[in-house]
Amino acid sequence: MTHEILIAGFGGQGVLSMGMTLAYAGMLEGKEVSWMPSYGPEMRGGTANCIVIVSPERISSPIVTRFTAGIILNQPSMEKFQHSLLPHGVLLYEQSNILTLPTRFDLEILPVPAMQEALQLGKKQVANMVMLGAFLARQPVVAFETVMEALKKTLPERHHALLPLNAQALQRGKQLAETAIVETLEE
Repeated sequence: MTHEILIAGFGGQGVLSMGMTLAYAGMLEGKEVSWMPSYGPEMRGGTANCIVIVSPERISSPIVTRFTAGIILNQPSMEKFQHSLLPHGVLLYEQSNILTLPTRFDLEILPVPAMQEALQLGKKQVANMVMLGAFLARQPVVAFETVMEALKKTLPERHHALLPLNAQALQRGKQLAETAIVETLEE
């Protein structure tokens, strides 16, 4: 199955690195991948999003406007992108940053307290890995072990001491998704 994933939030939330890690993991598993980042000129604090496509087959175009899944980290991204998800898709959102909940009736919706969990782990910067772990528990696009291999390649070497913490964050996200009650909105 081809997975077309939108990851969106503010710059500085790890949106682009989450997407790059996911794409790199797909590549390590021999899948066809595309990673297309987009961010405002202000970077930190500005908007950032990326499109990741992971497929067992050749990707005809890296440009898509409808997605099978979305990982949303802030309210402006929720407002802008929730309607870009295909019916019966998956929408994960960072619970503490979303004030106006999604309004779609045809999605699997999962709120994730990623920032809260990252703070409990001692480093807010791993919130993106909590989100990625939750996503992979719902949509096993790549294996968790492969994500860790990808992190070794994508994280600068000066941050390799944080690999065990990133592994904990991925596992915590997985646990959250496995025990969460998925929201389905009633019309």
